[in-house]
Amino acid sequence: MSAATSLHLIAGALADNGHVNIDVATWHWLFLLGVITALLLVDLLVIHRKAHVVGMREAITESIIWIGLGLLFALFVWWQFGSSATGEYFGSYLMEKSLSVDNVFIWAMLFNYFQIPRKFQHRVLFWGIFGALALRSAFIFGGIAVTEIFEPAVLVLGLFLLYTALKVSQSNDEDSDFDPSQGRTMNLFRKLVPSTDEIRGQALFIKDSNLGLLATPLFAVLVLVELTDVVFAVDSVPAVLSVTSEQFIAVASNVFAILGLRALYFLLADVHARFKYLQRGIALVLAFVGLKMIVGFVKDWHMSTLWSLSVIVVILSISVGASIIENRRQS
Repeated sequence: MSAATSLHLIAGALADNGHVNIDVATWHWLFLLGVITALLLVDLLVIHRKAHVVGMREAITESIIWIGLGLLFALFVWWQFGSSATGEYFGSYLMEKSLSVDNVFIWAMLFNYFQIPRKFQHRVLFWGIFGALALRSAFIFGGIAVTEIFEPAVLVLGLFLLYTALKVSQSNDEDSDFDPSQGRTMNLFRKLVPSTDEIRGQALFIKDSNLGLLATPLFAVLVLVELTDVVFAVDSVPAVLSVTSEQFIAVASNVFAILGLRALYFLLADVHARFKYLQRGIALVLAFVGLKMIVGFVKDWHMSTLWSLSVIVVILSISVGASIIENRRQS
């Protein structure tokens, strides 16, 4: 084995855009699909087979387990594709995880409005995960295909991320104070889907002797959860594509970040106010990756994955740390 070949196996070959270039076999995709299926079946049939309130200790334990599983898959990426690919996996994972925090608070608002009992919330989020995985995968495949065929799309995505960063930095809690029942989505939902306000266990639909099959509030919330994920995917997927242009790495990192969101929801849903500066930190992350994409296209200069990951970690750490300090100062 030549020295050049050894280096390729260890670090991975880099493409012209500064991202790693790897050879993904069919069995890699089948392995990823098998892992996802197994984890979801264990979650549904074993851990959360019976409806129950997820407490803080359980949420912390599950969050640690999901993060650990993400790290274990990183070892698989390192074994198969090298250290450069692993760096992009970590960068994409952290990007998706941080940008998905807003999803958690939107979910909390929806559950509170529709008065979904806490013990049934996990089941709604479980089924919501299927749609999220499918939508994110489609966005990733489509986004990478577009950027490969039409290179200026990278510039467009960079500018869009800058615009999103501005909007996020200007948003506040009052912006999310709206009535979901009065939105166009719910009005259309009620016209198309016969519904009831009755909650009967974890059922998404119930059968009425006179009206037939009716959708419960759990199904209505599930629809809204899927729609909000589409909105957030429009922001997060371009950010992930700034870290990697490999479909396998982007999909895998998104999968493990999203799978852990349910546990993160039960951990963070009630402590939104404690992270006062997290929103600004997320806005800075979006601005950073947007500028990185624009500079990379205009100047043909690409920051290494390690430096990008370091900048993101520093920004998020400072925003969380500043929030904690502010809370202690006010208490």
